[in-house]
Amino acid sequence: MNFHDFNFDSRLLEGILSMGYDKPTPIQEKAVPAILHNKDLIACAQTGTGKTAAYILPIMQKILLSDRRHVNTLVLAPTRELAQQIDQQVEAFGYFTGISSMPVYGGGDGVTWEQQKKAIKEGIDLVIATPGRLISHMSSGDLKMEHLQHLVLDEADRMLDMGFYDDILRIIGYLPKKRQTLLFSATMPPKIRTLASKILNEPEQISIAISKPAEGIIQQAYLVHNEQKLDLLTTILKSGSYSSILIFASTKENVKKLDSTLRKTGFQCKAFHSDLVQSEREEIMREFKNKNCQFSLERMCFPGY
Repeated sequence: MNFHDFNFDSRLLEGILSMGYDKPTPIQEKAVPAILHNKDLIACAQTGTGKTAAYILPIMQKILLSDRRHVNTLVLAPTRELAQQIDQQVEAFGYFTGISSMPVYGGGDGVTWEQQKKAIKEGIDLVIATPGRLISHMSSGDLKMEHLQHLVLDEADRMLDMGFYDDILRIIGYLPKKRQTLLFSATMPPKIRTLASKILNEPEQISIAISKPAEGIIQQAYLVHNEQKLDLLTTILKSGSYSSILIFASTKENVKKLDSTLRKTGFQCKAFHSDLVQSEREEIMREFKNKNCQFSLERMCFPGY
C-alpha cells in the first residue's frame, strides 16, 4: 500500500510526497480509512509510529471536501512543544492546500494572546491547543466551536497523568455533541477507558506494538541507589559516542542540579523546565535539533516518576 491508495486530494498528496512520505506506517494504514469513514477511534500506538499523520491527513482531506470553512478541528495536546510539532506537520502537509492551523498554548506574553485571538477570529481550520489556554479563550467567548467536526486527543494518557481530566471534560462541554472524536494514547490504563466511554460513540479500536518500543530503540534498566545515579550517568555518557541525548528528571530542581553538575564535568547541556519563558524553551529546542546542544535536560512530565 502507498498513499495514492487513500485517494487523497492531489494537493494534499503533493504535500505528503514532498515530505518524503511514500508508504503509510501500520497505524496510518489502519487509522486513515476509519477516520475517512467518520468512525470514532481509540488508537494505541507508541511515539515514533506516525500517529500524528494518521489523524492529520484524513482530517485535512475531509476539510478540503467541505464547502464551509470554520473551526473544523480541535486537537488537544499535553504540552506546548507537542502542539507546536503538530502545527508544523499541518503546515508542511498542507503547503499546497491553503488549510490553516493555529497552536494555542500558554507561557507567552500579551502579544501572544492577542495573536492567537486575532487568528481565531479571522478563521482557522485547525486549532491545536493545550487545555489550560484553550479554556481561557473559550471562557472569553473568542473561540466558537458550534461548527466543529473533529476532536482529537493526542497523547491522552499524558494529559490525564498531568491532571487535565476535568479540563478535558469542561472543554467537551463547549463542543457539539455530533462530532467525530479520535483518541490517541501510548498506553490504555483504566482512566483512559473511562474517559473514552464518556466521549466516544461506538469507536473502532486499533493497537499497534503496545508492548515494545519504537523501531530501533534499545531499552535498558539499571537498578541503583539515588546516590549512585550521577556516577552511573556520567560513566554512561563518557563511555558512548552520543551526538544528542535527552535526560529526564523528576523535578525542575533536579534538572537544574544535574545541569550544573554536568557542566562542571565538561558536558555541553541545556536545562529545559517550566521556569523558562517560551522563547527560551523554543531556542533550546532549536539548538538541540540543530545539534548545537549535545544534551537536553528536561523535567519528566509524569508525576510520581
